[in-house]
Amino acid sequence: MKTRVKKAIPEINELKAELDRVEYKRKYVNVFKSTVYTLVVVAAFAVLVATLWMPVLQIYGSSMTPTIDEGQIVISVKGKNFEQGDLVAFYIGNKLLVKRVIAGPGDYVLVDENGTVFVNGTELYEPYVSEKAFGECDIEYPYQVPDSKYFLMGDHRKTSVDSRTSAVGCISEEQIVGKIVFRVWPFEVFGTLE
Repeated sequence: MKTRVKKAIPEINELKAELDRVEYKRKYVNVFKSTVYTLVVVAAFAVLVATLWMPVLQIYGSSMTPTIDEGQIVISVKGKNFEQGDLVAFYIGNKLLVKRVIAGPGDYVLVDENGTVFVNGTELYEPYVSEKAFGECDIEYPYQVPDSKYFLMGDHRKTSVDSRTSAVGCISEEQIVGKIVFRVWPFEVFGTLE
């Protein structure tokens, strides 16, 4: 009888250990599932935010130097009613470009042979331009910006192909992805953009 009791105790301990192992495995699986579900929801939310409200863009080309250099990553915010000086991303054909708002609907723009820009007869203060240039231009000045459109120019005036040429022209609000507000990469220049 004593042998049976002694045998039963190890069997009970083994059974308890097995039940503990099964319970631990069940808890582990539940925690794992919960973590995966949370990550999927967070990723879906991030994709929605990035697509609908704050697109993240990588810069290609040198038309916005020295303000934004090629390879930098920026965040834009969707919106309307852009103001003079705002940096905006927009589609032209299948290309996504970044330029600066120079004038809005109904404004008159004039760029003289030295590259100085005038809007409605007033010289535009442009501390972001390091070298003024007339650039590639095939429109007649003074030029009136059509309704619901914006006259955009790159900060690197010599190389920028922008609203000064009929190939790009003025940009409508529907073409604009959003206002560039923040630079996230590289970390050395992390911060807001103006």
